[in-house]
Amino acid sequence: MTDHWPAGGGLLPATRIPGGELAAVAAAADFAVLPVGAVEWHGPHLPLGTDLILAEGFAGESAAAGPGPRGVLFPAVAYAACPGQTRPWPGTVAIRPEIAVGYLADVIEGIVTAGFPRLLVVNGHDANMSTVRAAMEWVSGRRTASLLLVNWFQLVTPAETAELYGPPPARGHGGAYETSGVLGFDPGAVRLDAATDLPPKPKLPVAHPYVLVESRPDPWQGWSGHISLASEEAGRTVRGLAAERLRETVAAWLAAPPPSPPTADPLPAGGES
Repeated sequence: MTDHWPAGGGLLPATRIPGGELAAVAAAADFAVLPVGAVEWHGPHLPLGTDLILAEGFAGESAAAGPGPRGVLFPAVAYAACPGQTRPWPGTVAIRPEIAVGYLADVIEGIVTAGFPRLLVVNGHDANMSTVRAAMEWVSGRRTASLLLVNWFQLVTPAETAELYGPPPARGHGGAYETSGVLGFDPGAVRLDAATDLPPKPKLPVAHPYVLVESRPDPWQGWSGHISLASEEAGRTVRGLAAERLRETVAAWLAAPPPSPPTADPLPAGGES
């Protein structure tokens, strides 16, 4: 029953589906989408809803209108666990990590049990990666589900942002890359003249991956970065690249075979000696 999608594809808002039609929509849908963001200080130049603008914006790009995948877009999760580096700054509304995991687990399980075993979570807030992952792992042990988590920030590579912005680091919290991302969706929400460049603390001089959490990585004002490098043009480039890769990821995911149901039996049939 594809006539719920006027163009034959794209996204249908979950909040506009009549309850009596939910089963038919769920049966016809290829996947559901859940944006997750935060209400958090990103400096004087960016809105408190920066992560929501980006999560909702890229979630909306996950299925192009027209013949193609049919998605159902659920309302965004607005509040999140926030790092100690931003919690003291004005406007940040942080919830405890253990609350975030439990809340996300309930939301994700609710969407799955509503008839959407394939769920794409589009993230706009880095701290959500751990809490969403934990919630997804919990739900996947209870329900038959294929849960895909994509962080928009990772869809454009560091090499590409270096080509776009030059040698100065651009990928920090509230920096040129994130600022350009918001400019790509909502230029009117950004005040480029409200902040001067605040060069971020250099990364460790190693090539292998690591996670470093510090109380306050001076220089730091709840954000850091070379704001002068951000532009609407760069924002359009970032949006286009990331959106294309998100759709490629979704297409590959939908083409993959679905998972088997979870089991409480730790051994396959006939696996006992």
